[in-house]
Amino acid sequence: MDDQTLPAVSASRICKQFNGIEILRDVSLEVQTSETVCVIGPSGSGKSTFLRCLNWLEVPDSGAVRIGGRPFGVVPLSGGGTRPMSKTELAAARTRISMVFQHFALWPHLTVLGNVVEAPIHVLKRPRAEALEEGRRLLDRVGLGHKADVFPHTLSGGQKQRVAISRALAMRPEVLLFDEPTSALDPEMVGEVLAVIRDLAAEGMTMIVVTHEMGFAREAADRIVFIDGGQIIEVGEPEAFFERPATERARRFIARYMK
Repeated sequence: MDDQTLPAVSASRICKQFNGIEILRDVSLEVQTSETVCVIGPSGSGKSTFLRCLNWLEVPDSGAVRIGGRPFGVVPLSGGGTRPMSKTELAAARTRISMVFQHFALWPHLTVLGNVVEAPIHVLKRPRAEALEEGRRLLDRVGLGHKADVFPHTLSGGQKQRVAISRALAMRPEVLLFDEPTSALDPEMVGEVLAVIRDLAAEGMTMIVVTHEMGFAREAADRIVFIDGGQIIEVGEPEAFFERPATERARRFIARYMK
């Protein structure tokens, strides 16, 4: 089967515990190429843990992840079974799936442009001139070309998050993961970050977005995934989910968050 016909992301029966407390239980999800999936649910429901399991920032206790049909986090063995990826193998695999964090995670000692080009130059071994040219183009794309040579501490929260998105895009990933990308922002800065993510969705970037922004999820998502108590409770298209939720748990959640 050609990779183009396979799901961009496939998670199968992911389970995860911390200190004996079950955080995720048999969570399975497929995301198609060019699809935007918004993952929503109450605080502490396992959303961010699930996202981190997808790129092995958290190692699942059991279950499997595939990116474009290829196993992630483990290497199949010729005689059957698997072994964990080495650090080098995992670093190479992670170039295919970039993540944007709640708190930006920019390097304070590098300029804005330096943050964007660091990984393409040192991880992907791209020529410096090529990486710098693409970095400036990506910053222009998010409206921050004029900030290329300043340091992160001079930026607003919304600007820092847009730099973080540019940095993720600079890796040319197959999939973008967003973990509550607006939760650390002042309300007036939320819109500028969501506008960038909306544009990426319109352009066909494959994205999984954990968010509390219900209006954004309703407008930008192709599908909504509702997680509660470490399980996927309901999956549906935005209009159906928000207007006609199939489960009582989803109805209660919508009633609370859509007031």
